[in-house]
Amino acid sequence: MQKISIVGAGRVGESTAQFLSSLDISREVVLLDVKEGVAEGAALDIQQTAPLFEFDTRVTGDTDPEILSGSNLVIITAGIARKPGMSRSDVLETNVAILDGILDHVMRFAPDSLIMLVSNPVDVLTYRAWRRTGWARNRVFGQAGVLDSSRMAAFIALETGYSSQDISAMVLGGHGDAMVPMIRYTTISGISIDQLLEKAQIEKIIDRTRHGGAEVLALRQTSSAYDAPAAAISTMVDAIARARNSILPTVAILDGEYGYRDVAMGVPCVLGAGGMEKLIELDLNAEERIMFDDSLQGVLTDIRKLG
Repeated sequence: MQKISIVGAGRVGESTAQFLSSLDISREVVLLDVKEGVAEGAALDIQQTAPLFEFDTRVTGDTDPEILSGSNLVIITAGIARKPGMSRSDVLETNVAILDGILDHVMRFAPDSLIMLVSNPVDVLTYRAWRRTGWARNRVFGQAGVLDSSRMAAFIALETGYSSQDISAMVLGGHGDAMVPMIRYTTISGISIDQLLEKAQIEKIIDRTRHGGAEVLALRQTSSAYDAPAAAISTMVDAIARARNSILPTVAILDGEYGYRDVAMGVPCVLGAGGMEKLIELDLNAEERIMFDDSLQGVLTDIRKLG
């Protein structure tokens, strides 16, 4: 890629810029923020790590949305963060208003870009972005399942002592509390975890994953998670920038898949040069279908609030 822009130079945005720059997959990484000096300062700080991390990416920041011009990909992390005790839906109204303004800038200055949503509630905001832009669904998608899957894999490693590198987890559905853990597709060296762990262990891991973000928020008090989300974003961007055609859980617009359409939901997708290249429809068993439907109904409830 020639240019990746990140809207929102808060902790998630800044960490994402650092990770992407270190991967050296784009000639330019841009940070945009409404607060004077925030994006510029973060960009300069990251740029000064280039000799140490050995990357040639140019990192810049600004408050002027025109800096988005020529972007191949726009990552939206801007919005108010959750405070302890708040759900992702609690920030919906404010973050929709913020998103609408950002989308107007993206459509004006980067009309040929892809858009990745990160701000909460990501499922609903991905849907909003798709509807407001009118763009094809491959160009508008969200990050959620990669983060939830990484959290689940990390907790499996902590619970079992097995190598994180041997663990592959799959989480679908809404983000966080509404996630759908796919136990059949979660493995350690190719072996399904239900063959290696007791049911009580699995339930413990699922519960901790479901509240993984809230756990970090409760401990930090002043900040929600940012390193793990940034790593998840970077994994998705790497798949797109390097045209890997990687299968990753992605918030995508459904168009008849899983029996639904006109809604955004976390499902396995192929990420490549064109963004969300293909949506993969899994054959869900009865238990998985109930969880998936429940999760989707929660997303629909919030979508209806958009008016």
